[in-house]
Amino acid sequence: MPVLQPIVNIAELLYQKGITDVVVSPGSRSAPLTLAVVRHPHLRVRVMADERSAGFVALGIAQQRQNPVAIICTSGSAVYNLAPAVAEAYFQQIPLLLLTADRPHEWLHQQDGQTIDQVHVFGNQVKRSYDLPADYTHPDSRWFIERSVNEAISLSRLYPAGPVHINVPLREPFYPAANESFQAERVRLIHTLPGSPTLSPETWHMLLRDWDTSERKLIAVGQLPRNQALLDVLTKISNELGVPIIGEIVSNLPVNDRFITHTDTFLSGISEQQAASLCPDLLITLGNSLLTRNLKTFFRQYPAARHWHIQPVVDRITDSFQSLTTLIPSEPLAFLEKLFADIDYQLFLQGDEDDDSHEFLNRWQQADRKAARLVEQTLSLANQSQYLTDWSAVQLVLEQVPDRSILHLANSMPVRYANLCGLTEQQAVSVSANRGVSGIDGCLSTAVGAALATDQLVTLVIGDVAFFYDRNALWSAPVPPNLRIILLNNDGGHIFRMIDGSSRQPELETYFETPHGYTARNTAADARIQYQIAAKPETLRALLPDFFRPGSQAKLLEIKTDKRINQEQFLAYKTQIKNLYPDN
Repeated sequence: MPVLQPIVNIAELLYQKGITDVVVSPGSRSAPLTLAVVRHPHLRVRVMADERSAGFVALGIAQQRQNPVAIICTSGSAVYNLAPAVAEAYFQQIPLLLLTADRPHEWLHQQDGQTIDQVHVFGNQVKRSYDLPADYTHPDSRWFIERSVNEAISLSRLYPAGPVHINVPLREPFYPAANESFQAERVRLIHTLPGSPTLSPETWHMLLRDWDTSERKLIAVGQLPRNQALLDVLTKISNELGVPIIGEIVSNLPVNDRFITHTDTFLSGISEQQAASLCPDLLITLGNSLLTRNLKTFFRQYPAARHWHIQPVVDRITDSFQSLTTLIPSEPLAFLEKLFADIDYQLFLQGDEDDDSHEFLNRWQQADRKAARLVEQTLSLANQSQYLTDWSAVQLVLEQVPDRSILHLANSMPVRYANLCGLTEQQAVSVSANRGVSGIDGCLSTAVGAALATDQLVTLVIGDVAFFYDRNALWSAPVPPNLRIILLNNDGGHIFRMIDGSSRQPELETYFETPHGYTARNTAADARIQYQIAAKPETLRALLPDFFRPGSQAKLLEIKTDKRINQEQFLAYKTQIKNLYPDN
């Protein structure tokens, strides 16, 4: 196959550049690309017939491996089906390499099948788009292809990581003859070395002056993968320097006696005077987006006088709270370790042991503990009931989720309920969620991808609408046996009963909640997944230990709840929040 040899060489370039996983959706136009990766001895190739699911499965693998995953699909509308996963990867900063087969461009608008304008089809949701030539005979074409693939893979990894698109026009014939050689040639690697930003001594002195002249400091952590070294330095900063550390379950901050994790509860309805007492002079942020509205609103309404945001490369200004004063180009862990070491040494030289230095931290911790007690009281009442609610079910699940496993949280209410419950430090569970674009599409597929990428147990907590919307994730490939699916089925989009606007509309059930009447029994049978169902607390408690045991099949536990009882519980909780501030 001499004409298509550069396409065969792409598979070798993927391997040589460190990509090991490829997700393929079957198609004819993409056959040369598919055969190239399938026949490569060192690439793991998985097949997903639905391109939308394929994109999210690749995303889940890349989340776990922190390494690009290649996706191959055929031409036409198939390419558009990758778009939701591409957008999520872009805003979550997950590296993907999109290899989309295409017809030669002269056939566009010529009434030929499966032909759309694929160049720049993903717009600004990818870091860059490349369009390869349709003719490979000239040496310059081969040089261009090799150079472009080298560049694209490197670019997907460089901060901020993200998806990169390579459009690949292909002419017939697509398939090699029986006696035709189909082996990669020697390829040329072009290494792109990452830069390491270093702050000058003058910059450090300026930052330390800001720290010294700011009486009240606070660190807020957005969505990040679990990193024990980061947790260790944040713990030292909190314990020894008296700095509140604020985060959420998607920040991978555990519930303990140091970190502040119940802000969504106690920041709801506080007075201006109370807010002023919690407002920092210096706010330090790191990580991606925050989950809860109340925390974001607080920082916007009561901005800090100084706001540092730490990110490895200053490619764009991230000013979510409209208060940014300093963008610091540094790896958060390295920056915080040096910051702590410098300040700790400075305090040692000064012999500073100010007893009032933790007053601001104590204020935040007291508010957090009061909010934690309110959540515990709400759930305690629910546990005395004969009915399960979505919230009480999530609590029971999180209490028994295995230590050092992986937890995926689907969007809408599951991630919010899990955030209210939290995970303990001893569990050491790694939490992931699609909080880049925060859509419900692809939550199941992403968890399937995560389970394919690890031997650890992967638990997904997902609502019914998100589950049924994405059940093609269970269609194509054998479902990995280390996957556990907790399905909260309340027969509709439960979140719309919690939102003040939609919950008051007469069209709520028909046009917002979309009731369906489905269960997952048949879906589980089709996918050869062990299926169980629970509708009462005692049933769920009895089923969970066996559900989490390792086995040769994936497992799905469907939890049936009543959306009206869910609503009553949540409204009662919101009413009790007002009792936190009886003088307001």
